[in-house]
Parts: sequence; structure tokens; C-alpha cells
Amino acid sequence: MRTIIQLSDLHFGSILEPTLEPLIEVMWSLKPDLVIVSGDLTQRAKREQFQAAQRYVARMPTPRIVVPGNHDIPLYNVFRRFVRPLARYTKYISDDLAPSFVDEEVAVVAINSARSFTFKGGALGKRQVGVAVSTLQRAAPDAARIVVSHHPFDIPVGLSGVTVVKGVEHAMREFAECGVDLFLAGHLHLIHQASAGKYVPGYNATILQTGTATSARAREEPNSFFVLRVGRESIEVDVRQWSAARSQFEVSETRVLPR
Repeated sequence: MRTIIQLSDLHFGSILEPTLEPLIEVMWSLKPDLVIVSGDLTQRAKREQFQAAQRYVARMPTPRIVVPGNHDIPLYNVFRRFVRPLARYTKYISDDLAPSFVDEEVAVVAINSARSFTFKGGALGKRQVGVAVSTLQRAAPDAARIVVSHHPFDIPVGLSGVTVVKGVEHAMREFAECGVDLFLAGHLHLIHQASAGKYVPGYNATILQTGTATSARAREEPNSFFVLRVGRESIEVDVRQWSAARSQFEVSETRVLPR
């Protein structure tokens, strides 16, 4: 069994400060085999925000998979946005925009969905998907297969102003062929679960999106992150939510997802 932590939307520059130290403490106590940070490490992609994010991420357990989000691309600096959109991200966080982690039990691939030409939305390019599929195909037959992006694969009913990641239909068909079990994302600052069967009939992989771990801009629900325990037949997911009264992240529920 493997233990994986997924957190998202740190948003340095708009931080709920009391969450920072308890999050680091509980992450180390869980002894994860992998930590996933699924984008939006900064609020406005400013140098000092990336420097703060760099220092914080460096304190997390390893190994780590980190991908950028739309907030990690400059918004108001037009030159940087369109010519060097991820220059600060690659300088301070990672120059690997397609990170992966593969062992005999899990195969996790991440895709950079952030784009300069959209302020909120993202995209999964066909070449990116092809690289991810190639990695997953080489994994052990029984390994759990997990795909990570910042932008969502599904939107809760009634939530306006956001869209699913562009290219999701093609991506889902490709990922169904290589047996992906779970899709992880962030962006929405909301916990949400859905089935990939809406894209590929009969394909019952789970789409799971976590809330924001440390941002002060929550959507009327506590800050949160996921702890995944990946077994041979199922994936147990502890939803850990911030308790301001007790200054800690507590398990609010456990979901069992079939492989």
C-alpha cells in the first residue's frame, strides 16, 4: 500500500497564515510515499511569492510532484505572460513540467494545464497526453494509475465562471485505454468527485478535486487536502479539513474509491 498526499492552491500572496505550520507537521506525521502539489503556488506569480513558495515546498516530505496553475503565470505583465509565462516557476519551483513517479505499486503522471492565452482555464495538449500515456503504459500491470493536472476534469453542477480543462474528451479516451484509475486536480477551491464515465461510457475511473490547502480565498468550505492510501483493489481517501478552533487539519470523512 502506498500513501500519497495531494494538496493544491497554496496561493502565496494570499495565505491563511495559521494553516502553514500545522500542514507541514501533519504531512510529516503521515510519512507519505509521495506528495503532490497540483498548482497555483502563488497568487500573482511575483518573485517574492515564488520565493516564499519555494521555501515552503522545500520543507515538505519527498519525493514530490509539483505542477503549475494559472496563477503561476503573470497576469498583468504582458511580456512575461506571453513570452516567458513560467520563467519564475521554473527558476524557483521546478523546470520539470511533466513530472512523474512510478514504482511497482503506483504510477503517477502530471500534466501542465496552465496556458498564457486564458486567464482561468487550462488545456491538455495531445502531445502532453501522449507522453503521459507512454509513461503509464510502461508501468507494472497491477500498479494504480493516477493523472494529475491543475485544472478540473469536471465542474460541480451550478458552479458558474469556470470550465473543464480543454482537451478533456480526447484525454479521457486515451487514459481509458491504459486503465487510469484516478484523476486529481485543484483550481476550484472546492472538494468535488465525479465519474469519468460521463466522457467514456462504461469507464468508471474517479475524478477527484481537492480544495485549497492554505489560501485565504476559500469557497465557503474549510481549507483541505487529501491523503490517499492506494491498495490493490481500492483507494481510500481521507479528506482532511482545517479546524480553526483546534488549529489543525482533521479527518472529516473517508471515501473508498474502487480501482
